[in-house]
Amino acid sequence: MVVGGDAGGMSAASQARRRRGPDDLQIVAFERGSYTSYSACGIPYWIGDVVGPRDRLIARRPEVFRDRFNIDVRVRHEVEEIDLAARRVVVRDGASGQRRAEPFDAMVVATGSVPVRPPIPGIEAAGVHGVQTLGDGEALRAELDSGRVRRVVVIGGGYIGLEIAEATHRRGFETTVLDMSPTPLGTFDPDVGSFVADAIRDMGIDLVLSEAATAIETLADGRVCCVHTAGGRELPADLVILGLGVRPDVALAHHAGIPLGSSGGIVVDRRMRTGVEGVWAAGDCVESIHRLSGARVVVALGTHANKQGRVAGINIGGGYATFPGVIGTAVTKICDLEVARTGLSEKEARASGYEYVTAFADSTTRAGYFPGAAPIRVKMTAERRSGRLLGAQIVGREDAAKRIDVCATAIWNEMTVEEVLGLDLSYAPPFSPVWDPVLVAARRADDAVQDDLAAAAG
Repeated sequence: MVVGGDAGGMSAASQARRRRGPDDLQIVAFERGSYTSYSACGIPYWIGDVVGPRDRLIARRPEVFRDRFNIDVRVRHEVEEIDLAARRVVVRDGASGQRRAEPFDAMVVATGSVPVRPPIPGIEAAGVHGVQTLGDGEALRAELDSGRVRRVVVIGGGYIGLEIAEATHRRGFETTVLDMSPTPLGTFDPDVGSFVADAIRDMGIDLVLSEAATAIETLADGRVCCVHTAGGRELPADLVILGLGVRPDVALAHHAGIPLGSSGGIVVDRRMRTGVEGVWAAGDCVESIHRLSGARVVVALGTHANKQGRVAGINIGGGYATFPGVIGTAVTKICDLEVARTGLSEKEARASGYEYVTAFADSTTRAGYFPGAAPIRVKMTAERRSGRLLGAQIVGREDAAKRIDVCATAIWNEMTVEEVLGLDLSYAPPFSPVWDPVLVAARRADDAVQDDLAAAAG
């Protein structure tokens, strides 16, 4: 039995089927929404008319799983209770409202995540939207297409908040982003975040920083009309979008007695097994181990969900696979600005007990004389003495952000900045300067490591 029909759950179901053959295992998957295996990360771009139509976000429909994989997918069916002792669940049919018990031998919990909703007055009002599922995206798009929206306030300046802000700005709505941090994208260092803030304002998006939302005011009909901030501002709004991130959806698991970790996610081992025999978990609802800090973290990304679901399915099917952990790699695009990070920020490195040095490189994405060359900034954080690369952040224009994958590979393999400096990276003027920006940053980080060593010896 699979609880949750998106990336983690359906990857697990598909892998179990491949391992056990077409008829050896009865697999049933319950999904409370109307869609399976879709790209939640693509929702902002569909809302912003960058991609379309909606169905292009759907990788596999329920009928594909039924017909090609013999997986009994039941959409609009919500699991309301898990009884571990009796090995059964209570499922509510969204169409009929009827409830019934369904037995299981093995289970994958893949309930995903839900948008963070702060406990402020008006948060449940009409016109306040979270964006997590494809159904959420449909509701938000319907509001934007209704003709009654002119001003949008996005609460939260993280990845989803900025991507949604770009979507509404792109479609001509007056857009304001409100965030309680001094710079947007709080997982980035402030010196990189300030660069992002300047670029967002240059695009025409209003950015209100270092202020939290304290209340959402409504009209007589119950719809939103204004967002009040801790600094006394009143931000007019016909629509409010929550971009405060997500939290693991673990209520079902918690009530069933499936152990949760310090991060708030379900505790799993490297094979995606929970603390309950025969119960597995994958996706946004589980916690992972950060390979650098050792911390237990919840990272809501489709990349991890698919890998974790694959691992769970292989093991359920009788094979052997493990999930090796995460290092915090992420990338996003706000209008023409690309932003990426991997490893530890300075704040995270300090919290993990590392001593470190940092270095910047300002360069161009192509040879400076080549048409289309655009600015790029690369920041690297390296451990003192050893020179081990701990983190990297990149901000720039077109063709900047995917260079983060070089840094992620280096961190994954515990390389030093000196070793990164020696990498045989590709070069041609349409793609890079003769010294790639990653190599320039590594060279400067290595200089900082050597200077620190010399100072310590001096």
